[in-house]
Amino acid sequence: MPEVLFKVDLTKPMTEQEVPGHNRWHPDIPAVVSVNPGAVFRIECKDWTDGQIHDNDSPDDIRDVDLSVVHVLSGPIHVNGAAPGDILVVDILDIGALPNSEWGFTGIFAKENGGGFLTDHYPKAAKAIWDFQGIYTSSRHIPGVRFAGITHPGLIGCAPSTELLAKWNKRESELVATNPERVPPLANLPNPKNAILGKLQAAEFDRVAKEGARTVPPREHGGNCDIKNLSRGSRIYFPVYVEGAKLSMGDIHFSQGDGEISFCGAIEMAGYIDLHVDVIKGGVDKYGMVNPIFKPGPVEPRYSEYLVFEGISVDEFTGQQYYMDAHVAYRRACLNAIEYLKKFGFTGEQAYLLLSCAPVEGRISGIVDIPNVCCTLAIPTEIFDKNILPT
Repeated sequence: MPEVLFKVDLTKPMTEQEVPGHNRWHPDIPAVVSVNPGAVFRIECKDWTDGQIHDNDSPDDIRDVDLSVVHVLSGPIHVNGAAPGDILVVDILDIGALPNSEWGFTGIFAKENGGGFLTDHYPKAAKAIWDFQGIYTSSRHIPGVRFAGITHPGLIGCAPSTELLAKWNKRESELVATNPERVPPLANLPNPKNAILGKLQAAEFDRVAKEGARTVPPREHGGNCDIKNLSRGSRIYFPVYVEGAKLSMGDIHFSQGDGEISFCGAIEMAGYIDLHVDVIKGGVDKYGMVNPIFKPGPVEPRYSEYLVFEGISVDEFTGQQYYMDAHVAYRRACLNAIEYLKKFGFTGEQAYLLLSCAPVEGRISGIVDIPNVCCTLAIPTEIFDKNILPT
């Protein structure tokens, strides 16, 4: 087993860990350990909510979760020799659940507390607990379904530079200012409440807590990209913005569908990641890199039969025609799939949770035929214990 460079105790919050991680992005958060290029090591991670969700049948913990805590990340890891303008190469060698924690959760967040892709249709909190059996999972809350997961880190990335952090905060503040009362908000701006900043010295804590970017969205450095195919055998190329790169990760998912549509939509879990790192000097300019690039690994569930649902750029409430709007079209594809699954005994909430966490395939299938984008959502039919095809 590779050396464990970041350990977690699942009985303690991140602030009480022997070596605390962090839940904000900032270049001044100190690294917890240094490694050389070529190193292989293991990182342990708590679930993204820092243990706020429990293995029970009540959605109250999803309803009441404190989102100022998220995402709790393990790191940063300083890679010796990595400098701004380099590419950090990260290989995911293995990933899995921690002992005595072989379960996960999927949630629909209440509209007033984060919401989700379909929050106007499903504004109330709901939860499904999933039990793992090797590579397979099933849930007492969504009977009749069993599937293989493609486990991956929902969140992984390098620290931003001071300049990049300022750019993030400026553009997101300007977006929020266009509709500051919106529920849920247009973006999550810096918030010092419950900021966890590793072993940052007290003299710097207040400043960094006020400046640190929230971990909610993906950005130029990677971050919360929620790409389900970043699994075992994947190689990720990250642009480096600070000395040592300061790599951090967390938000491990046992399984997820394309889009993670319910926001807490993967099967969220605590777990470990085995990594190998290397550096390409001057790689950002050499390859014209703006955002991370990745090469998928060879490991994924092998499903061969799908039922595919289409959606177009037409509002489901008003019938308004939008011009080439992929957001509306994918929403319609998801809603069409949910309405279909309701005919087979699933509630709308169960279907919504299932589309979020099962290995469904989302596509922009057509984006040139005005005025409608055509988005598709493909559900593997083998995950059900009954025939769901039209007859």
